[in-house]
Amino acid sequence: MGAGTEPAEPQCDSLEGRIYLDYNATTPLAPEVAQAVWDAMCQAWGNPSSSHPAGSKAKELIGSARQSLAKMLGGRPEDIIFTSGGTEANNMVIHTACRHFHNSRKTGDSRGIPHIVTSSVEHDSIRLPLEQLGKEGLAEATFVPVSPRSGQAEVDDVLAAIQPNTCLVSLMLANNETGVIMPVAELSQRVCALNRRRAAQGLPRILVHTDAAQMIGKGCVDVQELGVDYLTIVGHKFHGPRIGALYIRSPGTATPLHPMLFGGGQERSFRPGTENTPMIAGLGQAAELVNKNWEAYEAHMRDVRDYLEATLEASFGKQRIRFNSHFKGSKRLCNTCNFSILGPGLQGRRVLAHCKVLLASVGAACHSEKGDRPSPVLLSCGISPEVAQNALRLSVGRGTTRAEVDRAVQDLLQAVEQLEQDQAS
Repeated sequence: MGAGTEPAEPQCDSLEGRIYLDYNATTPLAPEVAQAVWDAMCQAWGNPSSSHPAGSKAKELIGSARQSLAKMLGGRPEDIIFTSGGTEANNMVIHTACRHFHNSRKTGDSRGIPHIVTSSVEHDSIRLPLEQLGKEGLAEATFVPVSPRSGQAEVDDVLAAIQPNTCLVSLMLANNETGVIMPVAELSQRVCALNRRRAAQGLPRILVHTDAAQMIGKGCVDVQELGVDYLTIVGHKFHGPRIGALYIRSPGTATPLHPMLFGGGQERSFRPGTENTPMIAGLGQAAELVNKNWEAYEAHMRDVRDYLEATLEASFGKQRIRFNSHFKGSKRLCNTCNFSILGPGLQGRRVLAHCKVLLASVGAACHSEKGDRPSPVLLSCGISPEVAQNALRLSVGRGTTRAEVDRAVQDLLQAVEQLEQDQAS
């Protein structure tokens, strides 16, 4: 950069006429967030642990971001720990629960290894650590199936899976594929009552965790109403950078928290390592946007999502569209539409491959390597393999318009027509 040259402002790449309907996978940085990241890179580059002004500026930005995240959740700034992302936060909760189980055991206690209850539709950052701990004989887990009637992990089923050595229940707040919102608040209340009885029996406390990655920015997320001990925050799901945070109700006092890393003492030694100030500043700005606008975001996305579903039915006919995210009596995310276009040879991946402008997915981005195999999430919801393999997940965003929906559906129509022509020839 030459002398006197001003740094360029942050720019976001365009999609060159493509229509992006994969907001559950990741979201672009909001312009305000990109600016906050850029400003922090240029103006708050000091080490937050340093006592001089350059470090103080970075520390101030981190503190401000912590306050914004706490406000977004209805919690306190001291209950927020910054992490590299949702995967680290989820692993940290599992690690903590197992450690707490062992630390709370008394001499002669024969309870065995820690037991964790979760659902069959959790993100891999919950499922895979539990499977690995099971392989190593360090913990055991029960994966409660969701109900085909509701698409939810029913509270009674979760409670029925609890054992004397259960130390953690983890249930996502909303599913990333179906959009179904889980009964986390009711579960927390029931576990709280159960813990009172367990304490009288000398049994370990059951901690409650929810991964709120999909819900933040699309609806109200209040830790007081949810009653959870831990809540996972993922920045790139609500137009923030690809980092995350973990909410812990009074970490280290009311709620246990054990570090997985050891180092310089940052984040009160719960998560050491020099803080990534620009990304944290961006996460704080993303939280501020949610604080100010979440109701408007939710209303807009619900309107566009409903228009999308009506347009799909009108274009393909009710007999050819099967909505995989409609469960009577269950609430779902305002932006998520999971559906199948019925017919042979119309697997979701093949349809998307023939689309010219639509950018979407067949399910969770982290399962993209599984080819045409039906989504385990949809199968667990009671959807037949023939329907599930044709599934598409379209998730709209804050700026998605009805005109874009029209173009996307027309693109799907031409893709299906092309596939059917190819089959007939």
